[in-house]
Amino acid sequence: MAYPFRQVRRSRARSTRSQHRFLSKNWLVVLVMIVLALVFLAPFFWLCMTALKSLPELAIYPIRWFPVQAQWDNFVKAVTMIDYLHYTSNTLVLATMYASLVTISSALVGFAFARLSAPGKNTLFIMMLATIMLPQTLTVIPTYVLFSRFGLIDTYWPWFLWGLASAPYLSFLFRQFFAGIPKELEDAAIIDGCSYGRIFWQIFLPLSLPVLVTAFVIAFTGTWGDWFAPKLFLSQDNTTLGVAMSTGYNDGHNDVLTNILAAGSILYVTPVLLIFFFAQRYYVRGIVTSGIK
Repeated sequence: MAYPFRQVRRSRARSTRSQHRFLSKNWLVVLVMIVLALVFLAPFFWLCMTALKSLPELAIYPIRWFPVQAQWDNFVKAVTMIDYLHYTSNTLVLATMYASLVTISSALVGFAFARLSAPGKNTLFIMMLATIMLPQTLTVIPTYVLFSRFGLIDTYWPWFLWGLASAPYLSFLFRQFFAGIPKELEDAAIIDGCSYGRIFWQIFLPLSLPVLVTAFVIAFTGTWGDWFAPKLFLSQDNTTLGVAMSTGYNDGHNDVLTNILAAGSILYVTPVLLIFFFAQRYYVRGIVTSGIK
């Protein structure tokens, strides 16, 4: 009975020795990674320090990194100066709706390009990828005119329609992942009488959990952080949190309260950080597996 425990201890000892060996041989790589991590964390650290300062402290020169006395009430003001919960719920509904729809529609498009045969499929795939290089500014005026004529301004219908239309980059991710699934699995399902619809929903989609999470996170964070589209298509009452923050934190004379804006920005990015923290394992796996056929 002692043998399995001895084997576990040996395996742990080997793992520890391999980690020490890696650090000793690649100390320069580890040092560079630590320096880069500190560089990337520096802006967020400065944002946190700004959120804890008063306005007079922000104007002091030379610059002080740390506040004399932390102003925790800045976070309370960030929530109370605007209808924070209302705008947060608007953003959450909009981002969740769009991310869910565009993930499923992109999966369908990726499955079609990866597993179905049709004349001109490769040409259509190249045309879809070419739209990634199309600047969004070129489509702003036609999109606004189209939605305006159909009476869809100040509604969530534009995001609903965009979600149904799929996204080229996400479709490419799904196409690469589905193309790597063995064809024998598809052939066995066809022999059992499955249609391509059942193959997609019952076999391919459950296998694509890493890519599903990756696509959802990309779409959700993109919509959550979008400022331009809500500013263009939504009124002030129905707008998102990002737009409300850009115009709501002022002193009544159109002077921005920088410390309150910094506190609101920390609260604004917290949901995205939490989503990425809990989904990072699937996110990284989805990016890696989608690039390997």
